[in-house]
This record gives sequence, C-alpha cells and structure tokens, in this order.
Amino acid sequence: TEEVDRLLLDLERNLESAKISLKQQEALLERVKVLGRNPTTATPIFSKKGISTLSRYALDGDASNASREALRTLANAFLLNEASRQTFVDLGYAPKAADRLKVDDRDDEFVISRILFLLTYKTNLQFDYLVEHHELADSINRHVEHHGKTYSKTGRRKSATSPMEEMSMIETAKLIFNIMAHYPDLRSRFTPSIGPLLNLILYHPLPSPPLQPPISTILNALMGMDFASAEHEAESSPLFPSDNPEGVMDRLVSIFDNALRNTPEKDLDPAAMPLCTLIRRAYQLASEQMKTWMRGLLLPQEQDRDQPLGKGETLSARLLRATCAPHLPNLSKNVSGLLFELSDQDANKFVQNIGYGFASGFLMSEGIPVPASATERSNTSGNGNIGARADINPVTGQRLNAEDSEPSPSAEMTEEEKEREAERLFVLFERLKATGVVDIQNPVQQAKDEGRFEELPD
Repeated sequence: TEEVDRLLLDLERNLESAKISLKQQEALLERVKVLGRNPTTATPIFSKKGISTLSRYALDGDASNASREALRTLANAFLLNEASRQTFVDLGYAPKAADRLKVDDRDDEFVISRILFLLTYKTNLQFDYLVEHHELADSINRHVEHHGKTYSKTGRRKSATSPMEEMSMIETAKLIFNIMAHYPDLRSRFTPSIGPLLNLILYHPLPSPPLQPPISTILNALMGMDFASAEHEAESSPLFPSDNPEGVMDRLVSIFDNALRNTPEKDLDPAAMPLCTLIRRAYQLASEQMKTWMRGLLLPQEQDRDQPLGKGETLSARLLRATCAPHLPNLSKNVSGLLFELSDQDANKFVQNIGYGFASGFLMSEGIPVPASATERSNTSGNGNIGARADINPVTGQRLNAEDSEPSPSAEMTEEEKEREAERLFVLFERLKATGVVDIQNPVQQAKDEGRFEELPD
C-alpha cells in the first residue's frame, strides 16, 4: 500500500503543478492499475481521495491513453470495493462517464460500459437522468449498431477482428440488460438496438457450447426488449421480419437445440432460461401462421410417436426430458410453460400433445384441472391441432399400433440410462405426491427403503 500511496500522491500533486508528461502519467497510472488488482495493496485507491484523483485523470480531460488507464483502475476498484462506486457517484462523475460513451472507440466503450454496469449495483445513481440528460441510451444504441454491422451473411468485417470488438460488445449488452431490469420504463429507448442484436444472433459464429458470451449476453439483452413497440414502429415484428419471417426463430430454436445437446446439465439451468423465455415471448407475438410453424418446430411430430414421447434425440424429445430433469429446477418449469403455451394454454391439447405422463406434473403444480377426457384415447395430429389419425396412448403419447412391436423399454438401456430414468420417475412421483391429489408412496423411494435400490459406482 505504501507504493500505491506514493503513486497517488505524485499524481495528485501533478494535477496542480502539471509537471509530469502524458507518457509519465500513463506509466504511473498503469502501475497503480496493476497494484490495484490486488485487494491487499489497493486499499488507498478505495478512499475518497484515491477515487477523486483517478476520476480527474479519467474524465476531466480529453480521451487519452492516460485517461483510459485511470478508467481501467476505477473499473477494477468498483469490482473489488462496493463502497467506492457510491464515492464515484457522490463526486459527480457518473454523468461525465455517460458523456464519454459518446466517443466512437471500442476501448472507451468497453471500460465505460463496465463502469456503468457496476454502478447499477449498490449505488443511488439514477440512470433515467443519464438517459434523459446525457443521451446514454442513444450512445449505447450507436455502439450496438456498430457491432451489428460487424457481422453479415458473408462473415465478419476484416476491420473488426480486434478482441476488443467482442469484449466491448459483451459489456454493452450486459449494461443494456441491467438498465432495463432496473428501469422497465426505459425499455423502449433501446428499441433501435433490437435489429443489430438480432443480426448478431443470426450471423455471429456460435461458441461451443453456444450459451456463453457473447451469445448469452446478447440473448439476455434481447429478453428484456419491448418487441411490441418495435413492431408498432416498424409495422412488422423484428422477430418475424417480412423479408424472412422464419429466419430469427429458426436460429433461436437451433441454438436451443445445440445447447440441450452440448451443455452440461449443471450449466444448462441458468444458461438456457433467457433463450427459452425469449422463444415464449416470440410465440405470444407471432401471427397465427407463424404460431403453427413454431408448433411444428417444437412439439412432438408424427415420427416421434413411433416410441413413447421423450425418447430419441429429436428436439421435442430433449425438451420433454428437460421438463422433468431433476437438476434443471428452473428450466424444467420454463420449458413446460413453453409447451403449454404452444398448446394454446389448453389442458386437453397439452396432454394430447406431450402425453399425460409429462403434462400432469405441470398442470397440478399450476393448479390447472386435468380434464377427464385428457386421459382417454383420442385422435390428435402432430402439431397440436385436433384431427383424424391413429389412436395414441394418452399417457405415453405413443401410437397404439407401435406399442405392440415395442421391445421392453429397459432391454437396451445402459446402466447410466436406467439411473437417469429412475431419477426422472422419482421427480414425477414426488410432484404428484406434493399436489395432495393422491396419497401414494414413491416406488423408487420404496425400493430404496427395502434395499432393492443399488447405487452405481462413480
């Protein structure tokens, strides 16, 4: 801390005497930045005098390398020390930070967006004031427009290959999400960013697994957007553009499918929630024609009924398995909600579309009565519309004429698959028991209690 104290004192004195060259200022500030990464040596930075000195170098003059070093040091300080954020706000520098975001520079965009993002936590900063009086939303929209133009069908622009391009895009997307989360009334101010963000979803190469930055941060930002007002302004929904109404949704569903296949289950629950929510919002805004098309993408189809629904590797099978996965407590409910909405929020159609076995837990947890007819054999088509076709098993969703030739379900299962199936059944029985509708003992628990349940070795 002694070195940091000395460096800050030299920098403070220079503000009055101006004896140190810009190059020397940059070197001193860079050294403070390095020492400021360690909480044990950074303590002097967190003081009011430390934040004030750094803020003056960062924002009282023109943009320069020295000012950027000071900004990076402040960003590190705000990450390590929450109280220093409010100190910065009390010193009156937040509006100057918002003004700095008007500069069309990726380094400035990165560090200012990160600083403002951190100021959304544990401060009394009023972001609506920055939007109204310092053009914060307009500046953000201009940066997003820049990023949206970086990618197209032909690939990434050669002029935009710097790592800072992507890093700044991620920070700006995070800032948009937080501002809209804390200030819902400001959502419409970010409508100009919807098109560029969707362009990035369409053309940015997917990481593996896909739901990580920048794709995850872009999806988070899109999730909070006011698509209804955007459609009103543009006379066509940005989610279903008139020149290619299926393009955006096809990409979102493809990303969801990719994520379900390639994301470890422990990471999938938080990662896929925004994407599932965005698809649900899109369905609510879709035309009847597009709703029919989306049902065809996401609900079980004719070929899925060759075996009990939820088996196989199709997207609909993976979605059904997600609804009762024990390690996906939030996503399972979100996916069930999506499938219910794809069934016109009609309990009868819901059971016919996905089978009583998958539908019952969600209906009971939501307090939705299960119609008696839902468990009777009926005729249904594969896209959620009632129509003539072969009878199906109302519980499993399988075609009756396919059941006769079906081998024993466990005959070809690996031990790991059997364990997963036991977990799934355990969850389903516990849900049913929790409703209080029936008083039954979970057969998996009963087998365990009777010593008939064998733990598999790791």
